[in-house]
Amino acid sequence: MEQLSVRVTTEYIKLDQLLKLAGLAASGAEAKYLIQDGNVSVNGGLSTRRGHKIRRGDAVLLRSGAEAFEIHVC
Repeated sequence: MEQLSVRVTTEYIKLDQLLKLAGLAASGAEAKYLIQDGNVSVNGGLSTRRGHKIRRGDAVLLRSGAEAFEIHVC
């Protein structure tokens, strides 16, 4: 599993925007499909909402095929 750290300078970032910022989705549409297909969990719980507010200290896990990425928000 590859681990990434993403720095957020605002109070929160929406889940779809985080996936784009981390380079795991090329577009908003791709992020939308990854999220809606059940490939993303936030702090251990499945999230299917694009607008899920991600804050500093949260951990996001993306599983896509055989690959897995864990994003730590700081």
